Order: sequence, then C-alpha cells, then structure tokens
Amino acid sequence: MNSLETSTLAKVTKRLVPFLILCYFVAYLDRVNVGFAALTMNQDLGLSQTAFGFGAGIFFLAYFVFEVPSNLMLERFGARKWIARIMVSWGILSGLMAFIPDIARSTGMGNENAFYLIRVLLGAAEAGFFPGIIFYLTLWFPAEYRARIVGYFMAAIPLSTVIGAPISGVLLSLHGLGGLAGWQWLFILEAVPALILAGIVFFYLTDRPADADWLAPDERNWLAERLTLERRQREAVQDFTVAQVLVNPKVIGLSLVYFGAVATNYGLGFFLPQIVKTFGLTTFTTTVVSAIPYAVGTIAMVWWGLRSDRVGERRWHTAIPLIIAAAGIAASTVLDDPTLKMISFCVAGFGIFACLPVFWTLPTAFLSGAAAAAGIAVVNSIGNLAGFAGPFAMGWIKDHTGSYTGGLLLLSGLGLVAMGIVLSLRHDDALERAPAIPATK
Repeated sequence: MNSLETSTLAKVTKRLVPFLILCYFVAYLDRVNVGFAALTMNQDLGLSQTAFGFGAGIFFLAYFVFEVPSNLMLERFGARKWIARIMVSWGILSGLMAFIPDIARSTGMGNENAFYLIRVLLGAAEAGFFPGIIFYLTLWFPAEYRARIVGYFMAAIPLSTVIGAPISGVLLSLHGLGGLAGWQWLFILEAVPALILAGIVFFYLTDRPADADWLAPDERNWLAERLTLERRQREAVQDFTVAQVLVNPKVIGLSLVYFGAVATNYGLGFFLPQIVKTFGLTTFTTTVVSAIPYAVGTIAMVWWGLRSDRVGERRWHTAIPLIIAAAGIAASTVLDDPTLKMISFCVAGFGIFACLPVFWTLPTAFLSGAAAAAGIAVVNSIGNLAGFAGPFAMGWIKDHTGSYTGGLLLLSGLGLVAMGIVLSLRHDDALERAPAIPATK
C-alpha cells in the first residue's frame, strides 16, 4: 500500500464510516425496538405471540416489494437525496407506532390491524436504506477493503441492541408520563434521531469521489481511477444488465444464503427479550441481559471482517460463522440453566454477526453500476423475507406448542442450509485483487 492509497482511504473512512454507522444504528433501532416494546405493548394491545410475530415480520414484505425500485432510484438520484428521503419517512412512521390505540379507535380497524398497517408502511419507507448504503460503499472503497468497511458499518446492528436495549428499558419505565405508556414513549423518542439525521445526510454526504472537494486532487484522481479499473475488471468477465441480474442463478443463490442468515438474526432477535424475561428478571434487567449476545456480535463482526480481508478468503469466512450460529441456537434448546442458555445465545451471536460483512463482499465482487444496485437490492429483499418468516414461525410455534424450542430449531436448520448453499457457490477471488494502476505522475 503506497502513501497516496493510505491517506486517501483514511480520509474516506473517517469522513463516511462513523456517520453511516450512526445512521444505520438509528435505522436498525427503529426497526427492531418493537421487540423491546413487546414486553409491555403486547398486553396493552391484546396481541398474541402469533399476531406479534406476524406484525413484526410483515415489515419485510413491504421491504421486499420496494427494495429494488428504491435502490435504482438511489443510483439515479444519488445517495444524499435518496437516503435523506428514506430517513424522513421512516422517522415519521416509527413515531406513529406510539399511536396505534388512537389510530385503531379512529379508523375502527382494531389494535391488531393498526399494528400490521404501520409495520407495513414502515417497511415500505425504509426499503432501500441498507442495500443503498452497501451500494454506496462500493462507490468509495476498493474490493479488498470491503469486508472490514462493511463490518464497521454493520456493527451498528448489534450496537443498536447493546446501546439501545438499556435505553429502551429506561424508556419503558416512563409508563404513565403524560398519559402515555412506556412503550409509546419508546417509539416517539427513538424516532426523533432519524428526523434530525435526515437533514444532516442531505448536506453532509457526497455522492461520488469526483464530487469530494474534501479530498486532495491527487487523492480524488487515485480513488476514481482505482474504482474505474476495478469496474472494468469485473465487466471484462461479464457486464450484467439490470434484467440479467434479476434472474441470475448466483444472485438467487446468494439471496437464499442471506435468507438463512437473516432468519437466525431476526427470528432470535425479536423474541430474545421475551425468552430472557422467562428467567424471572425485571423488565430493565431483561433488556440489559438481552444485549449481551449483541456485544459479542459487535466484536465478531469487526474482527472477522478484518480477518477475511487479511487472508483474502470469502466463502469459508461466510460459512463457518453460519454453522457456529446454528450450533449456538440449537444448543439453547437443550439447556435449562439461564447462564448456560445465555452462553449458547452468545455463541449464536458470534456466528450470526460475523458472517454478515463477509457475505456482502460476494455480490459486490462481480457486480457493478446499476447492476450492482439492483443485485444488492435483490439479495437483500429476498433475504429479508426471512425477517417475516422467522418471527412469524417463532410466534406461531410458541402459541401452538407453548415453547420456543421448535422455532429455535427451525432457525438453526435454516442457518445450516445457508452454510451448504454458500459453499456450493463459486467465488472468483481474482475479481477482488487490486488491478494494475499506472504510476502517478
């Protein structure tokens, strides 16, 4: 690595990555805080476990429908404008979750249907944010750096629980303040940061390296040339159109891998607070203990992504964490002791989160331009259908068996299937190696 490369990537990382982590932290917290709200909300609204699981997961059906169009709009209009639009709309709708009883009364649709409606609208509003950022990162970072960069960015997922869980626990304790329940305050106050950040995104983000006046001219030129040469290297192997990407077997295969990975994440995440609550803990202590596997996941995500970049290997670095996740989830079903059960969930947390940043190097290694925007969105949208299927299956099985065991074993099985698929897919490591760049004059 030469000094120009070092200085350029250091500036880009410092400028973009911490801010994008903050944005995704807020996005993910607004997406999954319903799991903490459920500790008191379900009883207030009269929601069964099946109804809660369906409502928690239906978010992803709308997410699926709008994902590809949203990412193509981002590629066309630029990240700055489109991400700001996404954040405004999801901030408003996340706050509306607090007013489900009022919406139910005024429309006559009932609490359950009002819950479903707002979750659907929230999914439509947030569609495109995550794959948009993954695509955006391909416009700024060469392929050989992406596992670590995506790992830094996606660390916001477990961090949103590590930090957000105790915050949510405190907000739940505001019950009765101003005539609102604690879970209503949770949704209102956790929606505010998205609205504030939307304005900052509009003025702070830079769409492409060519527009980066905060880089020196030689740094701007080096980065633009490096990324152009990488794109040509991929397109020399195959230059995909958007239409080809939508039906490409490898893209579909990666979508199925992501489906299994997402199932383990959301299926467990939405119900973990309720599982931990059965240990006999207070509501606040439950939120703190539920965050422990996510603290492990944060470390795993960053360390494993760095390791994958260092050794230049992707498939096994995706597959090994998946089997660890499956083993941890399965082990939790045969352990009754709360401490041992939490240890198994921590093992699962390591696997669930370690695989994610490395996984996203697989589609970005062979796709570019609009095809990359579409392909990333396809993988994310199909994969995130597990965000519907996993929680719904967990809730349905719990209601019909009285236990979480069957649902947890289902999640473990999906993780194993994902591992098998990723190992069956070919990955050309040469596409991620640095292309030859003419010497800088």
